[in-house]
Amino acid sequence: MKWILLITIEVDGQMIDNNNKISVIIRSKNEERWIGHSIQSVIDSFKNVEIIVIDNGSTDDSMFIVRNFVEDPNLKNKNGSYADIKIYNLKDYTPGKSLNFGVSKCSNEVVMILSAHCVIQKFNVELLEKLNKYSCLFGKQIPIWNGKKISKRYIWSHFIDEEKINMYSELENRYFFHNAASLFKKQLLVDLPFNENLTGKEDRYWVNSYVQNKNQFLYTPLLEVHHHYTVNGNTWKGLA
Repeated sequence: MKWILLITIEVDGQMIDNNNKISVIIRSKNEERWIGHSIQSVIDSFKNVEIIVIDNGSTDDSMFIVRNFVEDPNLKNKNGSYADIKIYNLKDYTPGKSLNFGVSKCSNEVVMILSAHCVIQKFNVELLEKLNKYSCLFGKQIPIWNGKKISKRYIWSHFIDEEKINMYSELENRYFFHNAASLFKKQLLVDLPFNENLTGKEDRYWVNSYVQNKNQFLYTPLLEVHHHYTVNGNTWKGLA
């Protein structure tokens, strides 16, 4: 069964409706502080969206919070406060394995990967047109530490205000891509899955393989999220 997404986005004071097909994958491990905010931002951005939550054995209230957003199929008067959410608990978890599994559960042609501690601030309808050209893109992240926007140093310096094709990181000496807020054609991830043996930075290794095949990817601030501080978040290690 295909789920149809009606994207409603405000541009210059006007509401634009586009029929598209999209699924959002959210990975989680003890993300009770932000996962509700993350899911709410998805619901606020997309109507009738499909959300795939891949949990890594959370021991806090993360999954309780997620279930508060699950739509009751018997509910007659749907008010947009809930979503079609599928929850999976993955054993022998790795970042790549969780994403590949999530992709296999997506019903739709477009896949968005969103961190459980990222909150969508902007999703411009032009993103879907750009995806037709590049097949994968990632967006701007604004780092938030305990409510405060911090200076964009180190890894955060990559998230600039203008678009960049095949962004190269002098800091890492390789092409740079970040899965905390990214968008793909599903078939691309079926044909080129993530490495399931890596314990981190599966996105960098993936995009460098992608570029080796003479493909292009796009960084664009038309997709923007607040990336909130988490104690064990890989992006934040050594920065706080």
